[in-house]
Amino acid sequence: MKDRMDEGLWAWRQTENHNHMIEMQATSPAPVADGAVELAFFGGSAFRITSPSGLTMMVDPWRNPPWGTWNWYLYDFPKVAVDIALSTHAHFDHDAVHVLTANTILDRLIGTYQFADVKITGFADKHVSDSTHNAYDWAEMTRRLSPMKTNPPDNCRSFDNCMLLIEVGGLRILHWGDNRPNPPDSIWDMIGEVDVALLPVDGSYHVLSAAQVDAVAERLKAKLIVPHHYGIWDVTTRGSTLLPPDEWVNGRKDSIWADSGAVRLTPDFVKQQSGRVFCFGEHVAFDKKVARGIGA
Repeated sequence: MKDRMDEGLWAWRQTENHNHMIEMQATSPAPVADGAVELAFFGGSAFRITSPSGLTMMVDPWRNPPWGTWNWYLYDFPKVAVDIALSTHAHFDHDAVHVLTANTILDRLIGTYQFADVKITGFADKHVSDSTHNAYDWAEMTRRLSPMKTNPPDNCRSFDNCMLLIEVGGLRILHWGDNRPNPPDSIWDMIGEVDVALLPVDGSYHVLSAAQVDAVAERLKAKLIVPHHYGIWDVTTRGSTLLPPDEWVNGRKDSIWADSGAVRLTPDFVKQQSGRVFCFGEHVAFDKKVARGIGA
């Protein structure tokens, strides 16, 4: 097979341009003002966040495994244009920044990026490498069936993880990615308390166990907890082993189930919550039929 390491990104094929960013940079960095922030769910661990000024960010767009022997997703990631594409780590279900039409790509950000009314900080830590709580101990299978090193500190690149803190519209939104549940105290201190925690929760507990999710949310003092990385019957395949998060969500007091794939969050609402769960369930912010090629 031909080595395709020279393929690179596809931006040179795109007909769009970054004129929107040119307009916004004239006032960047703009004062961070309270205002409604749109949080839109695209399945997997993918979220689009839209700032009050209209800056759009997509975190962790997904693709199918590149080896081509089995799939996690029933179709390709939908065609989406955003200002900023971000990825927490180099796994196929998080790193498809190349499929987006994006003006700026922040892949595995470590440090701080500030533009318009948004500030993004990436915290370098490690991916989960203990999956003994999962029905399928995939981390142990990886160690036994491949030469890949998964345990820190000498892990391979794909078992690094960068948590992303997005400060926008008066809210502190943390995307956990697939981070381990026990980063060192120095990481917790740098992150501090958050308003919205995007945490991996699924019925198979693929990334974090139920107890670990609860402990992470408590340590972050998260006001709102939004699950991701779970199975959706018409988005993910059974081969992914992911399951819906319903049992965990319904076991939390006053959980909210979304009625669409997007929600507008205001500081007034979010800051009144305390560890409350908001779950998108099967709702996503794109037309599934169109993505499957059966819609108009």
